[in-house]
Amino acid sequence: MNLQGVKAIYLAEMARMLRTRLQSIASPVISTSLYFIVFGAAIGTRMTEVDGVSYGAFIIPGLIMLMLLNESISNASFGIYMPRFTGTIYEILSAPVSPFEIVVGYVGAAATKSVLLGLLVLLTARIFVDYEIQHPVWMLGFLLLTAITFSLFGFIIGVWADGFEKLQIIPLMIVTPLAFLGGSFYSITMLPPFWQTVTLFNPVVYLISGFRWSFYGAADVHIGVSVGMTLVFLTLCLLVISWIFRTGYRIKP
Repeated sequence: MNLQGVKAIYLAEMARMLRTRLQSIASPVISTSLYFIVFGAAIGTRMTEVDGVSYGAFIIPGLIMLMLLNESISNASFGIYMPRFTGTIYEILSAPVSPFEIVVGYVGAAATKSVLLGLLVLLTARIFVDYEIQHPVWMLGFLLLTAITFSLFGFIIGVWADGFEKLQIIPLMIVTPLAFLGGSFYSITMLPPFWQTVTLFNPVVYLISGFRWSFYGAADVHIGVSVGMTLVFLTLCLLVISWIFRTGYRIKP
């Protein structure tokens, strides 16, 4: 494995985050903090507890997951799209680095950024509400697994997109609505039976439910199912990326 090549791609992507600190770090943290203020203060005063947890603490995993999904996709998609847009992708493809090493560099950097932001938001949440983490190792593992999975998904979007507007279509029109409807601000057990069944077809439910279990030991879906669904999606993303490099889809003339 060409560790120098992976390191070069990884450090270049991490340096981009440091150059755009306001957009890459401050913006998502401030946006998520506003959710804590609005939902925690406005709705939290009317809803005392959900599944035995104060409402302000209950929404923490959902808000972190909402931010994590969007940032993972955004970081990875923009990271691979810019070399395609500027034409420097051909320099990378001609360098002595394999497709696997290219993916590790870009996806590793995107996942690292997302995990750091997730931990930063978690620390920021302490300002607004008290919470506990019953399974910290599971929490970190699930955070990392989700960041890697959706960074891979973002990499696919970055290859597929042929314009800047397409980079935002799936995050804004699909992922964010699914996250809002996936139990970020409520437990799906609060829904009527029919809508509970419909909600189970939303893949984001399993992510939020599993992540919330790591905090409070309570979940809408069994933790094993949540991890299994995430691994299935990760495998699908790997298969698509393998096909992209095998066929040269939108990365080779």
